[in-house]
Amino acid sequence: MTGSQEQDNTPTNVDRATTHGIVVGVDGSEQSVSAAKWAAREAELRGLPLTLVTAYTMPVFAASALEAGYGVPDDTLIRDGAMQVLQGVVNQLGSLQVPLVHRVEMGDAAGVLVDYSAEANLLVAGSRGRGGFFGRLLGSVASALPAHAKCPVAIIPKGEHASRAAAGVPVIVGVDGSEQGRIAALAAALEAEIRQAPLRVVIAMPPISGAVAWLPATVDEQSMVEEMREKLEAGVQWLQSEFPSLQVSADIVDGVPVDVMVNESKTARLTVIGTRGHGGFTGALLGSTSQGVISHAHGPVLVVPYLKDSRLAHRASFGPTFS
Repeated sequence: MTGSQEQDNTPTNVDRATTHGIVVGVDGSEQSVSAAKWAAREAELRGLPLTLVTAYTMPVFAASALEAGYGVPDDTLIRDGAMQVLQGVVNQLGSLQVPLVHRVEMGDAAGVLVDYSAEANLLVAGSRGRGGFFGRLLGSVASALPAHAKCPVAIIPKGEHASRAAAGVPVIVGVDGSEQGRIAALAAALEAEIRQAPLRVVIAMPPISGAVAWLPATVDEQSMVEEMREKLEAGVQWLQSEFPSLQVSADIVDGVPVDVMVNESKTARLTVIGTRGHGGFTGALLGSTSQGVISHAHGPVLVVPYLKDSRLAHRASFGPTFS
């Protein structure tokens, strides 16, 4: 990339086919350090390289100062400062079992990370950052990444630690019957398999009396719930056909989707959601709701973009699907 400064800490030649591996955006804040440590564990778990990236922009006063004939900050000094911040995060990671690369880029932080995502397996960022001229790398930028990234995006809260890795702690995925929800479920199943953890599939269902007040009075609410459960169980059978060794459970949970998933995140090793869904009475679980989950989750959240997957064609063979 133009203007990048790279330092490779290992002699290993990383095959370009592996791309950037796990990419994490850092700005020196506690949130970004937590994100970097989480990303390092992920890289070692998957046997992928770890790429740390920080971005900076010239101070906004630089252009006006130049027009007025005043001196402007030296780009080299700003870049060196950014590299010092980056090196400080590297030092906190210690020795890793995978190749580690760290880079400083000039440009908008969100744009830089989206560019990296095109050649990454996973993009990681903290839930908020420190801001400043290093580029507001986290916070509002993290909220923008899931909508534009070309790979799954993991958002890590401050102080996240490894205790969630205990045996039996599940990966939890929210679905709403849409194809995007199924893509998220496939991604969650893979994450659970990698971690040797169980998978819990959740569909949030607001109170039917309020959500479908427009339906005729003859509609049997209990029948609607049973029909939804039948479709959900068919989805579980499909997932288990794709991941035979995976322990999968599923539940319909009463409540507003964002509230349900935020509550589920308290006991999840990883909470997985998609970027958009179809809404309806099953809950607009994806799309704008994903922003609410990201903002309030109690643990790591993985947001999965829509990606074509041939396995979706197999779903209909396992019974009723959502319309």
